[in-house]
Amino acid sequence: MTDQIWYEDFTPGTVLTSPSRTITLADIDRYADLTGERHPVHMDEEFAKAAGFRGRIAHGLFGLALIEGLKAEIGCFERSVTASLGWDNIRFLAPLEPGDEVHLKLEFVDRRMTSKPGRGIATERGILVKSDGVEVTSGDHKIFLICRPRDGPEEPDQNG
Repeated sequence: MTDQIWYEDFTPGTVLTSPSRTITLADIDRYADLTGERHPVHMDEEFAKAAGFRGRIAHGLFGLALIEGLKAEIGCFERSVTASLGWDNIRFLAPLEPGDEVHLKLEFVDRRMTSKPGRGIATERGILVKSDGVEVTSGDHKIFLICRPRDGPEEPDQNG
C-alpha cells in the first residue's frame, strides 16, 4: 500500500496517474451482467457498427466506475477518504472500446474544512485517458477526506 493522502496532503494542482488497464469484451459483458443494462450498442456488434462505431463499446457508466477502480489501484485513499459525496460535470467524451488501454489522471481541484473537526471536503477531477491521449470520461468527485491522525492507528473515527 502506498502512503495515504490525508487532508493536509491534498494540494490543489497535484496530478496523480494510475497504472494502465486494457478493456476487454469480457469487461463489457460482465458490466452488462452486473447492471442488467444490455443496450445493443454494448452487446451487438452489427448494431454498434450500424450506429457508427467500429464495434461494441463499453457503457459510459463503466468508464466512470473504472475511474474509481483505477484510483483504488493508486492506493493512497484507503483510510483517508471516508465517503463519496457525489459526482458533478460528468462527461462521456469518446467511446471506450475493447482493446483500449486506459489510465486515470487524477487532479486535486480544491478542499475546505468542514464544521466538524478532523475532516474536510475535497474535490478531485478524474479523467479516464486512452494510451493515445484521447480523454474518454471525466468528472468532478466530492469526497470526505480526514485529517492525518495525531496518535495511534491510521483509522478513521467510526462515529463520523
